[in-house]
Amino acid sequence: MSPSLPTTGVVVDRVMAEARAASFRTRSIKKDMKLEGIRLATSMTDLTTLEGKDTPGKVRSLCRKGLSPSTGTPLPEGATPLPHVGAICVYPELVETAREALGNSGVKVASVATAFPSGQFPLDVRLEDVAKAVEAGADEIDMVISRGAFLAGRFEDVTREIRETKIACGDAHLKIILETGELETLDNVRRASDLAIDAVTGVQGSKPLEDGEVFIKTSTGKVSPAATMPVTLVMLEAIRDAWFRNGIRIGMKPAGGIRTAKQAMHYLVMVKETLDERWLDPRLFRFGASSLLDDLVRQYVKQLGGRYVAGHDVPKG
Repeated sequence: MSPSLPTTGVVVDRVMAEARAASFRTRSIKKDMKLEGIRLATSMTDLTTLEGKDTPGKVRSLCRKGLSPSTGTPLPEGATPLPHVGAICVYPELVETAREALGNSGVKVASVATAFPSGQFPLDVRLEDVAKAVEAGADEIDMVISRGAFLAGRFEDVTREIRETKIACGDAHLKIILETGELETLDNVRRASDLAIDAVTGVQGSKPLEDGEVFIKTSTGKVSPAATMPVTLVMLEAIRDAWFRNGIRIGMKPAGGIRTAKQAMHYLVMVKETLDERWLDPRLFRFGASSLLDDLVRQYVKQLGGRYVAGHDVPKG
């Protein structure tokens, strides 16, 4: 057997996974459920900016948008505004800016860490990255695993980096990015998902995990393909099987490439039918996105008022 593959694990039937994922795009959703779905997807969005040109001013503007996504759009009189997003996700250097802008609003501050997006730094440097982000006020840490180590069959190394990162997070929640576009096969996606879940549930001396304290996440958004429905389905099934084994609800975050409200609805249907309604909660499911929120706002106005608004009618972050 190739050293790049774990010696145990679930084998994924790619044809069946792709067919099952495609089936979620055929569901008919009534208007009231669309409105509910748009509100829910908005509350699950991690509004993200991860660019080299990010500035404190841009982050503050993004925070304002995340706090009140539909402000400034032509909602019908008396319409309920959209809820705030789940989190604002930024680089560690801008965590303090986001923390100050969001205050006690309920919107979380998420920070990428561990040498995002490559993960190709020594572990002690990556752990220091995490500690500084938490100290600056991050509620959530989005770490990247070493895909090179995983594909080389160094599974103990990957397990160790996840466990030590979880410890470094302290009270902050952890999202483990698998970067599925680099894992090559759905079998590897399933094995990496199982490895990540087993790593955090096996931390010696730690208290039992709370629901949603740990997520598994598809992508950094810097590699193509990013989130796809077959990949997300395989990861959801790993979460489901872990729930059956140990009663712990691991969260899920597809990230990258989800740009429309219609796509978001397909993902919500998949979550409900693969897991159950308890995962339809921002504490257990998030979308990693920079452009999805704009389309959610536009579709919300359309459902309420019967007409689309132009892109310039949706305030930018």
